[in-house]
Amino acid sequence: MKLQPLKIGKHIIKYPIFQGGMGIGISWDNLAGNVSKEGALGILSAVGTGYYKKMQFVEKIVNLKPFEAINFYSKQALIELIKNARKICGNAPLGVNILYAINEYGRVVKDACEAGANIIVTGAGLPTNMPEFTKKFPEVALVPIVSSAKALRIICKRWKDRYCRLPDAVVVEGPLSGGHQGFSYEDCFKPEFQLESILPQVVSEAQNWGDIPVIAAGGIWDRNDIEHMISLGASGVQMGTRFLGSSECDALAYREIMPHITKEDIVLIKSPVGYPARAIKMGVLQRIEEGNAPKVRCVSNCVSPCQRGVEAKKVGYCIADSLGAGHLGDKENGLYFTGANGYRIEKIQSVHEIITELVKD
Repeated sequence: MKLQPLKIGKHIIKYPIFQGGMGIGISWDNLAGNVSKEGALGILSAVGTGYYKKMQFVEKIVNLKPFEAINFYSKQALIELIKNARKICGNAPLGVNILYAINEYGRVVKDACEAGANIIVTGAGLPTNMPEFTKKFPEVALVPIVSSAKALRIICKRWKDRYCRLPDAVVVEGPLSGGHQGFSYEDCFKPEFQLESILPQVVSEAQNWGDIPVIAAGGIWDRNDIEHMISLGASGVQMGTRFLGSSECDALAYREIMPHITKEDIVLIKSPVGYPARAIKMGVLQRIEEGNAPKVRCVSNCVSPCQRGVEAKKVGYCIADSLGAGHLGDKENGLYFTGANGYRIEKIQSVHEIITELVKD
């Protein structure tokens, strides 16, 4: 099977591969820029941009953390991230992943568009008002992430009724992905909610609304997986965890961690965002188990479901602080997300080597 180029809105991606958006500071300018340079779609994460380059673009820092959402999601840092990614990939399509659950979602979407993003990808909730914030940027492609055909149907109906537009593509994510899941804890383990089961349903729903490309995500590892997803109706795939094992990964600690973890080290945890999340059992998770985790104090006010630390205190950790510590390489207090296949990373490879391996006939 020869992999075909992928058209997302007005943008042509040479290889039908999205690099999953991973934050804080896992897929930033270096990783996303190099993925786009190699012909796939590099996707910057907009989460925690205030931490970029040791918070030099933040106006106010409290306890060595960006203060409030205006600084945690720094516009100036996002501009710098996209500018520096462009220095690597030139005019190749470049995406930005913006979680729907964040505070100031609309502002961050506008920031990304103004900074030059070609494609906006949004998950962690149903982005029914996503087009509201991109009216001045019709050239920017909009790609929601869903976990069911029903979710896609709701988005398409509301977008069409309110904004006279439809998604330019949709990512359907199964429960083997890293980070937050679109399922309950129990459903993550049921056969009917696995990617192979929900992908054909989402493809069928997408066809009801026209020619919407469907991107399969969650647990995709190699060329065989890509071809299998395409055989089930996908137009392309999204891969995040595979790039945790890249030398260009912006969170340097992953280069040291990933080749040494086992399948048993990867666990599904509770998150202040309100969804289960998949992570490596180390850092702050280990400290919670030992009973000596850092006290939760809300500084960054990052996600609305957390209610300024209320949910963080219930689960025992602040997700902004813990992911920020992970980006900074603090293995004692960091939170390290990975997909279910993270244990399969045996060595660190360059982005060029990874993509060459995935696309060769």
